[in-house]
Amino acid sequence: MSNDHAEEIALHRWAVIAEGSNPRLSPVERGAVVRAAAERSHAHPDGTERRYSRNTIDRWIREWRAGGLDALRPQVRADAGGVRRHPELFDEAAALRLELPTRSAAAIADIIWHRHGVRVAERTLRAQLRRRGLHREALAAEPKAFGRYEAEHRNERWITDVLVGPWVPHPRVEVSLRAKLFLIVDDHSRLLVHGRFMSVENTRAGQDVLRAAIVRRGLPEVLHADNGAPFANHMLARTCAVLGIRLVHSKPYSPQGRGKQERLNRYIRERFIAEAEHVGIDSLDELNDRFAAWVDQVANRRTHAETHQTPEARFDAGGPPRAPDPARLVEAFRWSAQRKVTRTATVSLDGNHYSVDPALVGRRVELRFDPENLAAIDVFVEGNAAGVATPFVIGHHTHKAVPQAARPAPEATGVDYLGLVAAAHDAETVGPVSYAQVPLLDVDPDTGEVAS
Repeated sequence: MSNDHAEEIALHRWAVIAEGSNPRLSPVERGAVVRAAAERSHAHPDGTERRYSRNTIDRWIREWRAGGLDALRPQVRADAGGVRRHPELFDEAAALRLELPTRSAAAIADIIWHRHGVRVAERTLRAQLRRRGLHREALAAEPKAFGRYEAEHRNERWITDVLVGPWVPHPRVEVSLRAKLFLIVDDHSRLLVHGRFMSVENTRAGQDVLRAAIVRRGLPEVLHADNGAPFANHMLARTCAVLGIRLVHSKPYSPQGRGKQERLNRYIRERFIAEAEHVGIDSLDELNDRFAAWVDQVANRRTHAETHQTPEARFDAGGPPRAPDPARLVEAFRWSAQRKVTRTATVSLDGNHYSVDPALVGRRVELRFDPENLAAIDVFVEGNAAGVATPFVIGHHTHKAVPQAARPAPEATGVDYLGLVAAAHDAETVGPVSYAQVPLLDVDPDTGEVAS
């Protein structure tokens, strides 16, 4: 199994257990969450829908607590092999489910055993029924109704979004750019946890805002985001998995659960962005300074119409927030890239070249690095540390995706290189000219002819 596929499966398993791994849950609450997760189907990286038993989910939770994300990577089984199938019995299983939609897969498997003396795995039977659209959820008489939701305590659920901001002057060229406001809101208190205008809308910009929010306000249990590029990516999924944050994406065309965010967006447009566009902003730094002051003095101190409290007071009522482990926080915001080691024991990353252990020649390795410091890269093989990558050609010290990576344009020196070259050419071919030595021409004023 390739490292890429193993990483995808590890992130998939984390998505399954994320809700049940919450340390705030009591054993009874955790049991209910795990049972609910075992009854749901989960989208596997291979495109199929799968279900997992409660024992499997409990085992994955224990493994994650013991070894983090790397412990969720699949292990090669010594007894891996084919599974006998009985396709002729699935028609009867489908008929039994249609006859009584509440009949479980275990009950159907038991009926088949007593009628035909054939053991059919409950998991296999459940998967086949789901492929035919005969799972119990699909046959339910009434659809689920979603009511109004609010997190029970602060940092239980954060909502993040990107809001299009005003035009600001570009720092290097004489044009304007549209600033993008990355926001994070606490669902319980309505506190604007953190927000910052960025010049780009990419993965690293969103991570910078998330990291600043965690440092200031503690770790959330759930991060709710849309399916935009800054949030639906491998890097953010890895960050949340390492920190134990459950990452939830909104379903397309399903705005349920984002109403608070939309109301805050409208409030920011009317009360801050409109005023900023009216007075004009000279730079992105100035815009962020004014926004930070407005958030602390206005947005987080207003009395909310529903809670009848200020967001700041409601958030602080919960006491000190849960701070992350510093070492785990650093690891969470490192990036990961897969590379194949060349025959000269080297790998490349973002235009830079590094040497690795010669024993890794020909193998695929994982590079973990801070995108703001490409000089320090750790090497991993199948989740195990395998030394460091030593740079010997460094052209970029920061990853191109980092907003701060673009350096400001240097001041003009006023040197006209081509002019200097042309002057040197004239001096060499024509030579110095003394106008005092040039004879005056005798020109006839009437005819304009030069006298011989």
